[in-house]
Amino acid sequence: MANLADRVKTLTPSTTLAITAKANELKAQGVDIIGLGAGEPDYNTPDHILQAAYQSMMDGKTKYTPAGGLPALKQAIIDKLQKDQNLTYQANEVMVGVGAKHVLYTLFQVLLNEGDEVIIPIPYWVSYPEQVKLAQGVPVYIEATASQQYKISPQQLREAITDRTKAIVLNTPSNPTGMIYSKEELAEIAEVCREFDILIVSDEIYEKLIYGDVSHTSIAELSEDAKQRTLIINGVSKSHSMTGWRIGYAAGDSDLIKAMTDLASHSTSNPTTTSQYAAIEAYTGPQDAVEEMRQAFESRLEAIFPKVEAIPGFQVIRPQGAFYLLPEVSEAAQKTGYDSVDDFVTALLTEANVAVIPGSGFGAHSTIRLSYATSLEALTEAVERIHQFVTSKWKD
Repeated sequence: MANLADRVKTLTPSTTLAITAKANELKAQGVDIIGLGAGEPDYNTPDHILQAAYQSMMDGKTKYTPAGGLPALKQAIIDKLQKDQNLTYQANEVMVGVGAKHVLYTLFQVLLNEGDEVIIPIPYWVSYPEQVKLAQGVPVYIEATASQQYKISPQQLREAITDRTKAIVLNTPSNPTGMIYSKEELAEIAEVCREFDILIVSDEIYEKLIYGDVSHTSIAELSEDAKQRTLIINGVSKSHSMTGWRIGYAAGDSDLIKAMTDLASHSTSNPTTTSQYAAIEAYTGPQDAVEEMRQAFESRLEAIFPKVEAIPGFQVIRPQGAFYLLPEVSEAAQKTGYDSVDDFVTALLTEANVAVIPGSGFGAHSTIRLSYATSLEALTEAVERIHQFVTSKWKD
């Protein structure tokens, strides 16, 4: 038996991937499973991006690149940040990595010493705390309840900060809640971070998927101080339906970017060359497909939200972005005879043939995450199955 390093012994496997694997196993057995666990758009990468990737290969662009990304891709990112957020960065303030997840992992590895604390609001994306722990850091959680629209307050943040606090992670729009911090809310958080001199890790991967009359603000836009202490994390995965291409980036302090780039040079050499050329086209080419996809997700949300809201024992807040619903379902679990929401989720998979993600993976144990990144037909059928499952087992 391998004598594993202590750092991996406390890792919690990805709940999202585990449920997806179980659902796929049942599908392979011929079971009619509808999966609502997807964390990726159900659209193919736009054709003009595919063609750019193909052309790069035919042109012989298949060799190593600089560890932190092709200069042309960095420039495309710089231009995007200038256009979308009116933020100015230089090439030495941008690092391209193997997806936003790899960029975050690299950040924590170069940022944290043993015992350093990172504040993570609950609900959180599953990998934040695990990556902090792998860097020998300590996740410090702040619970943002449904009554707060799953957004932390400045007072909560202030109370969570200690002399070991190194950073806070903000994810807006959020996975799994779909909620968005307003400009005013971000300004209050930025002021607390200035007061205590802590880094802001701003995960903006869902910025292009926003619905209704809200808008996305990067906290780095608010002031020069906020910009200097913010590391923006983003990429093409969600905006351009390029999850498998694995291209993400960080933009921020040049010393931090240099350290991340140096570490990446010893771990990945460089992001996949073909994917980088695809990402250049994603940022510089037509953006029609981005808006078409956003509109499709908004249409699905409008159609499916009232159906989820009508399920007995479900309480759900309408999301403002991303492509997830996060209903509170503890009452439904209890009334249908299950001791926990995790057990309820397992029963939904094995009895109702619907795969959802338990909120325990996001630190929100009374919830489940439903992804509407699938066809409206499948969504409608899945929600009807869940509704029927709950009503058939309901006991007062």
